[in-house]
Order: sequence, then structure tokens, then C-alpha cells
Amino acid sequence: MDMRGKKIGVALTGSFCTFDIAFEIIEMLVEKGAEVTPIISYVVDRLDTRFHKADDVKTKLVELTGKQIIKELTTAEPVGPKNLFDIVLILPATGNTVAKLANAITDTPVTMAAKSQMRNKKPVVIAISTNDGLGANAKNIGVLMGMENIYFVPFEQDAPDVKASSTVFLQGKVLETLELALAKEQIQPILC
Repeated sequence: MDMRGKKIGVALTGSFCTFDIAFEIIEMLVEKGAEVTPIISYVVDRLDTRFHKADDVKTKLVELTGKQIIKELTTAEPVGPKNLFDIVLILPATGNTVAKLANAITDTPVTMAAKSQMRNKKPVVIAISTNDGLGANAKNIGVLMGMENIYFVPFEQDAPDVKASSTVFLQGKVLETLELALAKEQIQPILC
């Protein structure tokens, strides 16, 4: 897939265990010629976890993309008015972020960037990673699936024997999902 000249906002939210995958995908997008701008939630900006330190995540994102990070509401709001991106990819998208998007809550840089992107009727792709995707958050996923210009990376249950409601995106389907979403088409199947 050729991504030359595509402007992609890649937004990270607090599913910290999937950040290494996100880094790999960002690197692939850049190698394929995309201009990638990182966007992070307040949690990603400030929280050190057992997976990564916040400063290390931010340093890695700048190294991979060569771009400054959008990490405030004031820098996320111009995404729409300035027509900054062809597509926004939320990778990973937590249940919290999905719930906010489904209920029009724009109180983080990620949700503001997504709202601002959708204002221009441009695609937002969600790569879900949440412990309650088939539980309390299933209704929010359903709401988003019915919304115009929202596309999902196919996802599956994550360790159903121990976490029956947990869902995670399929890493190998991210690039194809982006390509189809740019053509206003949802990849199928969504739930694997």
C-alpha cells in the first residue's frame, strides 16, 4: 500500500500494553511515505506505567515522525479548521475514549482531534483495545459503528478464557483498514 503524501494523525490513548505495536505501525506508515503527526491523550502525556515512561513515549513518537506532538485541546482543535489530516487513526483506542466519542465528549486532545476531523466529513479509524469491549462498552462501539466517517480496525476477543469481555484490534489489518477508510469503505469482517 502506497501512503505517499497522506497526512495521518495517529492518536494514542491509555492502552499502554499496545504501544509497541503502535510504534511499529507508525514506523511502517512513515516508511510508506505518510506524513504522520502524533496525538496523545492527557493520560499518555503524564503517566508512567510498567510498560513505558511518559517521557520515553513522547521521545519515541517525535523520533519516529519528526513532528511535534499534539497534546493539548488548543492544539487539537485546529485539526478540522486547518484541514490538517486526510485521516485520523486512534491506535490504541481505549474503552474510555470510545465512550467519550460515542457520547460527544471532547475533553482530551484525542477526542477533540477526532471531533474536529469528523467536522470535515473525513475518516476516523478506531483500533480498539479495551477490557470491556464486549461488556459495558459494547453499546458505545455499536453507536460508533453507526456513525458516518467512523471506521473500525477488525478486532477480536483478547484471552477470552480469562477476560471474556476484552477486545483488541488486529495488528495485521491496520494498514488495509486505513486504505479502505480513505475510500470511505469499512473493512470486513469487523469482529473476528
